[in-house]
Amino acid sequence: MTEAYIYDAIRTPRGKGRKDGSLHEVTSVRLSALTLNALKARNNLDGHAVEDVIWGNVTQVMEQGGCLARTAVLASDLDESIPGLAINRFCASGMEAVNLASNQVKGGAGKAYIAGGVEMMGRVAMGSDGAAIAVDPSVAMETYFVPQGISADIIATEYGFSREQADALAVESQRRAKEAWDDGRFDKSVIAVTDQNGLTILDRDEYMRPQTDMQSLGALNPSFQMMGEQMPGFDAVAKLKYPHLERINHIHHAGNSSGIVDGAAAVLIGNKEFGEEYGLKPRARIKATTKIGTDPTIMLTGPVPATQKILADNGMAISDIDLFEVNEAFASVVLRFQQAFDVDPAIVNPNGGSIAMGHPLGATGAMIIGTLLDELERTDKEVGLATLCIASGMGAATIIERV
Repeated sequence: MTEAYIYDAIRTPRGKGRKDGSLHEVTSVRLSALTLNALKARNNLDGHAVEDVIWGNVTQVMEQGGCLARTAVLASDLDESIPGLAINRFCASGMEAVNLASNQVKGGAGKAYIAGGVEMMGRVAMGSDGAAIAVDPSVAMETYFVPQGISADIIATEYGFSREQADALAVESQRRAKEAWDDGRFDKSVIAVTDQNGLTILDRDEYMRPQTDMQSLGALNPSFQMMGEQMPGFDAVAKLKYPHLERINHIHHAGNSSGIVDGAAAVLIGNKEFGEEYGLKPRARIKATTKIGTDPTIMLTGPVPATQKILADNGMAISDIDLFEVNEAFASVVLRFQQAFDVDPAIVNPNGGSIAMGHPLGATGAMIIGTLLDELERTDKEVGLATLCIASGMGAATIIERV
């Protein structure tokens, strides 16, 4: 089978997903086109160089609707002969775009692809697409639907994680993110967002709160306790599904959960012939990809079975992985991953994660693949695994190996 290589990976800075966020006046199409243009220019590509643009975005309504991928191509410097495919696997959409593109290359369906995603959470509100699993009672009741924050608290309760453990992970994420930015570890991949006059709008993740400490987090009230204990009573729904739980321990709040932000990311994937044609050196090969369905109520445990599956399918052990990127959707997600595999926390999200820098839903999966690649190169390590939990009960993972 043909190998699929990563030739480049870029991302925008993550802007606060609010009206006062730096990227709030930038549309999803414009941010996507800017990212596509940067990838094209950095690699001296012809406008027709790739087979397709596969673009993840989760809330596919309003400006993010109508096959945003194709609209972004038409708004970019790529030729109109390049089609576009918009995909939605919730939080793993950007990763699924990369995985799908790599498997297309491996199968011989074109020499190269651009894959990634975007989410402008300050412009297109999460949940504004009215997902049936949340709003259709016939589906919600059958699946014991609860919001993701309740799911994160169920994980904490089921696996015994305390508020102090979650807060400590959050403080460490902030510390690592600041250290990574101060040390220039994102310089290779982060592209500045500029206005039409070329003036910089944002060139650094702006959600970060490096002053965060245990005392400041300790003053925050649990975010999901009220919705759990009062109407509509999601704790009661959870206990119907898991009757062995006497109560739900609500440990999550804004400080140990992922941030709502705006951002985009793109990865250039191609075969050997493509690299030779454009004089590009591959940085890594995509060794393996996987996805899996999981319990839709606890919902966010997907990184564990996805990792188990991808390792088993490829005859690998957890010890074969040098570095991990586990999306910090909520602190308990990462704590559960570390617990399940007994991995050294130092090699999990060494440059911080979504708790510190934010989680632009459709882009994050591509972002963490790029971050993983940069860190493998910086530390001269060989093999990395990136994985995300996914709404409604799924998991996805990608293993990359430096060339």
